[in-house]
Amino acid sequence: MARVLITGGAGFLGSHLCDKFIAEGHFVICMDNFITGSPENIAHLFGNKNFLFVHHDVTNYIYVEGELDYVLHFASPASPIDYLKLPIQTLKVGSLGTHKTLGLSLAKKARYLLASTSEVYGDPLVHPQTEDYWGNVNPVGYRGVYDEAKRFGEAMVMAYNRYHNLETRIVRIFNTFGPRMRLHDGRAIPAFLTQALANEPVTVFGDGSQTRSVCYVSDLVEGIYRLLLSDETEPVNIGNPNELTMLQLAQEIIELTGSKSEIVFKELPSDDPKVRQPDISKAKEILKWSPTVDRREGLLKTIEDFKKRLKTK
Repeated sequence: MARVLITGGAGFLGSHLCDKFIAEGHFVICMDNFITGSPENIAHLFGNKNFLFVHHDVTNYIYVEGELDYVLHFASPASPIDYLKLPIQTLKVGSLGTHKTLGLSLAKKARYLLASTSEVYGDPLVHPQTEDYWGNVNPVGYRGVYDEAKRFGEAMVMAYNRYHNLETRIVRIFNTFGPRMRLHDGRAIPAFLTQALANEPVTVFGDGSQTRSVCYVSDLVEGIYRLLLSDETEPVNIGNPNELTMLQLAQEIIELTGSKSEIVFKELPSDDPKVRQPDISKAKEILKWSPTVDRREGLLKTIEDFKKRLKTK
């Protein structure tokens, strides 16, 4: 049984990772300050003998009693509505939070995994995006607080790997969806779902031609788990390369929900990426991983989750 610290463990992705590690027979310490995470995401784990929750802001000194085998740093606002509202906190958790968790990992001699993101590629000029692409990022734009926080985090992780010989891993996460996404977090799928389920106009930004590649959460978690246990120290893309436009996604959600919603168009936000598609050749080769859940199947599961939670609001 390994002892695992997951920061941001009460968030969407973090909570699913808590489930994964407990299912694999490990002891999980979930750390979160609920700035964007929710107790509801981990309520089912309270009382589990292999789960411990610690309420803490990881930008401050971190103390964890006992040994640790793995540290997974997933604490961060992760949607545009969050990091535009919380720009300083986003920069701090990507810099100070990464520094504090790396220091803890070094002290405990624990393997470290950083949750980075496809946002390090910015509005890419290379398509699909490969791990050796350096990106096209506006450091002083509104999205820069998130993009640069993740880029800085990657640089610090590699510095600890090279200078301290710390075992480190970096996952670049592409758009992911599934149960426990926040109902109103501003990202496309939650926005489309809440609007469609209420039969309200579904908002598409720009002309809807910008693309994303969306991955179901269980596929993502499996890829992260395999990366952690691998010997790969360089960044690895984890995502579903099945690309579609935002307009197509909105239309598909309206169809699957049986909604009467119409689509309305609004101005595209500044620095919004025009394309987003992972090249997962590296993950396929090194991790023997590729996504297995069909998008429509995943969307139907997510729709059922949203319906249940919207009824309780």
